[in-house]
Amino acid sequence: MTGKNRSIFKEVGCELEEKERFWSELDEVMESIPTGERVVIGADFNGHVGEGNTGDEEVMGKFGVKERNLEGQMVVDFAKRMGMGVVNTYFQNREEHRVTYKSGGRRTQVDYILCRRSNLKEISDCKVVVEESVARQHRMVVCSMTLMVCKTKRSKIEKKTKWWKLKKEECCEEFRQKLRQALGGQVVLPDDWETTAEVIRETGRKVLGVSSGRRKEDKETWWWNEEVQDSIQRKRLAKKKWDMDRTEENRQEYKELQRRVKREVSKAKQKAYDELYTRLDTREGEKDLYRLARQRDRDGKDVQQVRVIKDRDGRVLTSEESVQRRWKEYFEELMNEENEREKRVEGVNSVEQKVDKIRKDEVRKALKRMKSRRAVGPDDIPVEVWTCLGEAAVD
Repeated sequence: MTGKNRSIFKEVGCELEEKERFWSELDEVMESIPTGERVVIGADFNGHVGEGNTGDEEVMGKFGVKERNLEGQMVVDFAKRMGMGVVNTYFQNREEHRVTYKSGGRRTQVDYILCRRSNLKEISDCKVVVEESVARQHRMVVCSMTLMVCKTKRSKIEKKTKWWKLKKEECCEEFRQKLRQALGGQVVLPDDWETTAEVIRETGRKVLGVSSGRRKEDKETWWWNEEVQDSIQRKRLAKKKWDMDRTEENRQEYKELQRRVKREVSKAKQKAYDELYTRLDTREGEKDLYRLARQRDRDGKDVQQVRVIKDRDGRVLTSEESVQRRWKEYFEELMNEENEREKRVEGVNSVEQKVDKIRKDEVRKALKRMKSRRAVGPDDIPVEVWTCLGEAAVD
């Protein structure tokens, strides 16, 4: 995070009280900025810090211009208070490249760039551009800075079995057959659920496949099918062939495949929409329609995720660590807050009795009430599996 403060200092003839008020206000601005943020101040301070740095080595270099005056001393004192350095003075450039103000016979240095001392290692040069002027008599000061930015860690997305493919009859039938083979002709081993669950998960991974684990692109691909994928792959190979050998024959082959892909994409979209329209009267069709609407709503937004939060004082936190720390504080306060509650009734005896076994008709009713595309439980097996297996799963 880089913060930039631009300040224009008062004229040299101003009263001392007015100058001190300026520095006091600038101190308040600096103190409001978190220590971890990078700060660069570029300003016309109307002061001379002077050549040499005896006694002030921590905040400036030796390469100023002329002698220090009162206003220049105020700049140095400010740098000491805030742990900053006067960047212009650290680089041994010719005097022509250090003079920031030039008028008639007067040549001096009044425009300075300041940064935190911890960031001085990021600066490779700071000098005046002789040919350019940004205001009357003032010359442009350029600072070369290499920002050392922490690499953003991409959040890992867990690979998941593509259970949603079970709504296709061909995938469901193949899954049933493979599962029976893996279980030795049965659907469920009644006395060994852990083994059965692992076989179901492994069969699902083999038959239905596993997601890539990469972040999903902001593209509408619900209509995608294998024919479109094969056509696009052939088009890519043709493009590669044409890039390597730019003959007219290769060009025509690539253009033909390009047109074919467009036609197949159009057909695939039309087919997918027709199937969606026929399913609109069903619960699954409504879910698909709402899911498509939500996806299009997300795609239309410029910012998909906002990873900032305000602290107790209303300041915006942007770094991942500070955001996580603030959420931790919030939930600790929320969960540990004492509220009024009813008194516990003491002396109540527990009742122990046998519970009837679960009947098959109860299982059937429970499966009918279950909704698809819901979060899985500890066994990582969704309700779509039991819907696919049908009566065999009930038995």
